[in-house]
Amino acid sequence: MAKDTINKDHLRTAHTLSQALPYMRKYAGQTFVVKYGGNAMVDETLAETFARDIVLLKQVGINPVVVHGGGPQIGRMLKDLHIESTFVDGLRVTDAATVEVVEMVLSGKINKGIVSAINRAGGNAAGLSGKDCNLIEARRMQGRKRDPGSNIEQMLDLGFVGEPVAVRPHVLHLFERSDVIPVIAPIGVGENGETYNINADTMAGAIAAALGARRLLLLTDIAGVLDEAGGLLTDLSPARVSTLIADGTISGGMIPKVETCVAAVEKGVGAAVIIDGRVPHALLLEIFTEHGIGTLIKAGD
Repeated sequence: MAKDTINKDHLRTAHTLSQALPYMRKYAGQTFVVKYGGNAMVDETLAETFARDIVLLKQVGINPVVVHGGGPQIGRMLKDLHIESTFVDGLRVTDAATVEVVEMVLSGKINKGIVSAINRAGGNAAGLSGKDCNLIEARRMQGRKRDPGSNIEQMLDLGFVGEPVAVRPHVLHLFERSDVIPVIAPIGVGENGETYNINADTMAGAIAAALGARRLLLLTDIAGVLDEAGGLLTDLSPARVSTLIADGTISGGMIPKVETCVAAVEKGVGAAVIIDGRVPHALLLEIFTEHGIGTLIKAGD
């Protein structure tokens, strides 16, 4: 009986590999930009699984570029240092003291932890931030808040929160021609050398557009874009996204995610996908199966 069970497991594994083969061939040599964050990053088991999956992508000929977040880790460090945080529409107001901590946590502990995990899994990863080789030039982002009483929109200073204005991906092209997997912290540099904290989704979208990536994949803590009944919407166009935002189906924190996806697609990325990073092997299930597991956004009617 044990022998039969083992044989069935082997056959199941062989069948899975056989089903994945067409997608391996289809995507060989293509660049996939993966935004990594949320529970997938803080859960140790999921983090190890993610590292192995990234190594597998590189092994089968795909060029993964990892862009990571780190909001919870930054929050804990600021609390330990007794630095108070304030937020405007989900964005951390980042003064000079805060941005030093942000860079230390993102470019240091988090980035090197992901690099080490990928290397332990058999890969060859290198950590960098948007400041390295002037990869990401950024400018200060201005927050906007509408007063509910007067309905007047006010401009808010978010400090050293930035948005990308230029991406210089030459160093990433070098990685594409090697066995090295780049892992990028979402830090940018201003025209006068100042440091900016950039939203990781936004950073990943800008890098994907600059590289002409085949896919932008955003790992989240929900299944993807859901309809009013809670069902997963699997295929969307930019026009359909606009409709869903207008009627309230897409709301809250999902709006900036889908807007990042739409912007990337409109700038030449093959497709953008929002997937549930809490699912083990979410990347492999999305990339190497016929229907995937997330919400795919691509150009179309």
